[in-house]
Amino acid sequence: MARYIGPTCRLCRRVGEKLMLKGERCLTPKCALERRSGPPGRHTLPRRRGRGGVSDRGIQLGEKQKARYTYGVLERQFRKFFAEARRLPGPTGENLLVLLERRLDNVVYRLSWADSRSQARQVVRHGHILLNKRKTDIPSCLVKVGDIIEWREAGTRTEYYKKLVETLEGKTIPGWLSLDRERLVGQVLALPSRDDIGAKFNEKAIVEYYSR
Repeated sequence: MARYIGPTCRLCRRVGEKLMLKGERCLTPKCALERRSGPPGRHTLPRRRGRGGVSDRGIQLGEKQKARYTYGVLERQFRKFFAEARRLPGPTGENLLVLLERRLDNVVYRLSWADSRSQARQVVRHGHILLNKRKTDIPSCLVKVGDIIEWREAGTRTEYYKKLVETLEGKTIPGWLSLDRERLVGQVLALPSRDDIGAKFNEKAIVEYYSR
């Protein structure tokens, strides 16, 4: 399965905003955006002539890239999510956010079982997660209301799981999910709303980008 394997912090510098791609590290002085706030690449090229600022198309592209980088989705898969969101009833932008939020790797991240979505993706890919009592190692699998997410017995014997149990106390779980903190079993109570997601990008601009 194709995935981005380049420098993670480079993506935040590219959009000029913290996307929390490395979890708590992004809140420390080690964050690349704190040390080098400018975009990556060469900066010795002459300035382009013409009107200043970024075009509307450029703004729309930037918002789309923020969404892709945040959820760790490549362009081809992101287009499929958008096509599915367009087929669903309701605002396309909100439908897109809900679909992205329903990814299994994102749910693992929202349950605070990982510090970042990339780490959550790795947890899923290594086969540590059960979805409705079945081993599921596909990060893009979409959960639905009533689904139960839990750890496989083999996963509970790992050092990662033991450290997770110690650090889980005090972490906040979104209202559309529930978590049994003793057994580490999560459940999808409802589909997330726009307010639950708290996205740092403008989904309406993404719709405009693909509508041209």
